[in-house]
Amino acid sequence: MAAALAKRWRRLPGRLCWDAWPCRPPRPVIAARCRSSGGPGALSPFDRRLKRKQKNWAAAQPHPEQCEYLRHEVGGRIADRVFDISRTFSLALDLGCGRSYVAQHLNKDVVEKFCRADIAENALKNSMESEIPTVSVVADEEFLPFKENTFDLVVSSLSLHWVNDLPKALHEIHQVLKPDGVFVGAMFGGDTLYELRCSLQLAELEREGGFAPHVSPFTAVSDLGHLLGRAGFNTLTVVTISSKKGTAQKTTTGYR
Repeated sequence: MAAALAKRWRRLPGRLCWDAWPCRPPRPVIAARCRSSGGPGALSPFDRRLKRKQKNWAAAQPHPEQCEYLRHEVGGRIADRVFDISRTFSLALDLGCGRSYVAQHLNKDVVEKFCRADIAENALKNSMESEIPTVSVVADEEFLPFKENTFDLVVSSLSLHWVNDLPKALHEIHQVLKPDGVFVGAMFGGDTLYELRCSLQLAELEREGGFAPHVSPFTAVSDLGHLLGRAGFNTLTVVTISSKKGTAQKTTTGYR
């Protein structure tokens, strides 16, 4: 099987095969992501301490904004979703805020006060200015230090795809939201870096006779609505945005 797939790959040097089974994300990795906190022996695809160091290093660079064009774009799209909701939010949480890519696109007419939470303290220290009064908290997305029924709005921009236990993180978000609170988030979807996964898997099959995952696991669109429903959200909206470069971004909206 490995030889046949490698041979097919050589016949199509300018185009990767899209229907060969190695091009799909390894199912055991996806399953491990959902069971990461399920007890002894459960696997965690992400080292959260290492991720914290990486984010702290990136935020401490002299000109981090030069590499943040995608996060600015996604932050603006999340803000557009918030503007579409005809209400004023007294207290909002930006979960995994980084350098605050959402708050800069909003104003005090929509959000009266913002709480920014991230695992990287450097990102909070070097965050961008906003006209909305803000308070910063160092916190992990999977272990929120807030009381239940605290926030009217929770936003999250390109952060939740790095958590080890997405169902738990969504449950935590649901708990800190007030009744009729709103959650608007964006994360990379299952087709992100699709071509890169194909290239790595086919090349490794040809040389090694097998392959291991080299790209972070991403949640499929078909699974996200179910996970939000399990967490307790209702009136769900899931929007998928794909680019020509193969990046799939999912914008989700849920009401408690």
